[in-house]
Amino acid sequence: MKDLIVGFGNQLRHALEIGANASLKQNNKEIHNVMITGLGGSGIGGTIVSELTAQECTVPVCTNKGYDLPGYINENTLVICSSFSGNTEETLEAFEKAKAKNAEIACVSSGGKLIELAKAQNLNYIQLAPGDSPRAMMGYSITQLLYVLNHYGLISDGFKNELNKTASLIDKLQEEIQADAEKMTNHLFGKIPIIYACDGYKGMAVRFTQQLAENSKMLSWHNIIPEMNHNELVGWRTKNENLAVVFFRNETDHKRNQKRIEINSEVVSKYTSSVMEYWSKGDSMIEKTFYLINVCDHVSFNLSKRNNVIVEEIEVINYLKGELAKF
Repeated sequence: MKDLIVGFGNQLRHALEIGANASLKQNNKEIHNVMITGLGGSGIGGTIVSELTAQECTVPVCTNKGYDLPGYINENTLVICSSFSGNTEETLEAFEKAKAKNAEIACVSSGGKLIELAKAQNLNYIQLAPGDSPRAMMGYSITQLLYVLNHYGLISDGFKNELNKTASLIDKLQEEIQADAEKMTNHLFGKIPIIYACDGYKGMAVRFTQQLAENSKMLSWHNIIPEMNHNELVGWRTKNENLAVVFFRNETDHKRNQKRIEINSEVVSKYTSSVMEYWSKGDSMIEKTFYLINVCDHVSFNLSKRNNVIVEEIEVINYLKGELAKF
């Protein structure tokens, strides 16, 4: 896991090669909306892509993380089924429901049943190389989701250059990233992490909570500014030094949100002394997002060591799947 986190830049470069070599057939349908359906490490990629493309994509990009699809899905919907293993039961059921609605379907997976279905039904797909846990392979799936949107004419190919720049940035600053991650690890160790980020970076914040759960075996929570200013901020009423807050910041955050963070920090500091800010690096939203993700992945790995847990262990998930298999 540590090697995968350190080598994230190489993962992005390899992902770009896979996307460039993918053979996708032309589509004659007019696409009115996009639904990315997937769970876990594959599903969070859809959330992040929906944010990364929000200002450019010519149609709405939504995400689905369950068995069902919304009623508006039809022949003018592009449904992208994303499952690293290709065997995620929720995604496979959503696939069948997309077929029943005559939606345009594209698949992103390393294999399994999903790729079998795509090949058998002559659907567009991008096949990833087999790898480790999906949570460590997110760079692959996000890159292919962007390739699919580009293929359907919904975004430009500018993401390719931005991903290459991201890979170089993460490589260049890897020593600094690991040093920053160690500081954040010290800040969060032995406490309940509370993650705040601004609108547009919800996917990054959710990803961090997921990594803390899977890698570090820790519960945490997140919220987004300005939304949390309309509800959660009122909940800060009791002093609790077991809570540790991180505000993730970007120079491009809305100026009003910049001011909100300053005020929020003042408020929550009355109830816990463990409050820190962390600023992203990079020029584009893609660079900033992946930079923060790489820092947080290091933090989750560090905390797994501090918590004396096995980072790859997911016995409770395997138990859940085993119990479901009985029905």
